[in-house]
Amino acid sequence: MSSTDYPRPDAQLHLGVFFQGVNHWTIWSLPESGSQIDFSSFRRMITTAERGLFDAFFLGEGLRLRESGGQIHDLDVAGRPDAITQLAALAGVTSRIGLVATQNTTYNEPADLARRLSGLDLLSKGRAGWNVVTTDNAWTGENFRRGGYLDHADRYVRAEQFLTVARQIWDSWEADAVATTTDAEDWADPKGIATVGARTSQFDVEIPPTLPRSRQGHPVIFQAGDSAEGRDFAARNADVIFSAHGSDFDDARAFATDIRARLRTAGRPEDALRILPGTEIIIGDTEEEAAEKARWLRLHQVTPATALAIAGQVWGIDLSGRDADGPLPAEDPVVVEPTGEMGSRRWRDPREIVRTWRETAEARGLTLRETVIALGPQRGHVGTPGGLAEKFAHFVRAGAVDGFNVSPYLTPDGLDDIVDRLVPELQERGVYRERYTGTTLREHLGLSGPVR
Repeated sequence: MSSTDYPRPDAQLHLGVFFQGVNHWTIWSLPESGSQIDFSSFRRMITTAERGLFDAFFLGEGLRLRESGGQIHDLDVAGRPDAITQLAALAGVTSRIGLVATQNTTYNEPADLARRLSGLDLLSKGRAGWNVVTTDNAWTGENFRRGGYLDHADRYVRAEQFLTVARQIWDSWEADAVATTTDAEDWADPKGIATVGARTSQFDVEIPPTLPRSRQGHPVIFQAGDSAEGRDFAARNADVIFSAHGSDFDDARAFATDIRARLRTAGRPEDALRILPGTEIIIGDTEEEAAEKARWLRLHQVTPATALAIAGQVWGIDLSGRDADGPLPAEDPVVVEPTGEMGSRRWRDPREIVRTWRETAEARGLTLRETVIALGPQRGHVGTPGGLAEKFAHFVRAGAVDGFNVSPYLTPDGLDDIVDRLVPELQERGVYRERYTGTTLREHLGLSGPVR
């Protein structure tokens, strides 16, 4: 595809950073690794991202530690302070970058969560975003009075009703409800504030909202579901979709094509939603150096214990006593019903996966750990600053993505190479901003008004 053939020759790449919290991809065991929960780590990473003109800083959520086999999964880096609390503090040390909180619709209520998100949006002068998620496991439900969990389809029913109520709350104050002069009779006009009532299958509430809208109207809505229901939900409701389809160009373009078709079905323009896949970026001075760095990184991310845990999820048995640097298990996999525990929904066809792993391991002479690294989730992009800039320009101008949500493999300095080495190469190619031109997250992303 020549430069003149691109459907979006002037498209600009958007970048966000995803501070993950619970995961095994963030390396905690190196001397330069910092705390996952100390405020200084969050401040260091978000100020680096803002220096690099990133659109947003994105926090994950964990209402409960992940479990495997009924026990806490002790191989994770674990640490997720409450996102809205953390982002409110970070609003005070930044001025432009967006602040995105992952918040759950299964175990929250609209009156409370919409108010807290609105508070963050006002405090930051229109920089708040909400990554709308649901929860599919019973052990998280044990934290809450009603217990249990919702079936997959019901999770999205609740999420959509939740978001509808939240939008009504955010729209409840008229633009001129608050006095603009000290000569006014009242600070706020009660007639300009509407009470929100909702009677649905999930909610029975009457809410007198307490806050006016921010500069951007509503917090920007992110969504990360990859099922058919999740994609349809995003097409109807989201401003940004966060996906796993960003490493391979053809896969990314197929995902984008599917989302745009769903947008048309939902009656929205094809450019109404930004597609920002999650990714990891590994940079070297040469392609060979970058590849070697990636190999070193995978060995630190997929330790022997982690490799055995991942393989155990595939086989459905406890492999913790095996040799990760030995051969694959000789046993056939045990097919178990999904429980919501770590990994139980990821491996859709264990028998087929095991067959592929065995064939590959035999053909290439791989150990169990090497097989997990080679055939497990393939994360991100590896290359030189110039090579990656060319690659990303191709992705965005061809319409495969609108940008990337970057997951650094090191806290808090994992963005330094990207900001100092990759961003200038992107700017040189005219595919990345030279400065912030707006003040709100909605403006950074080039979005029109909120979804109605």
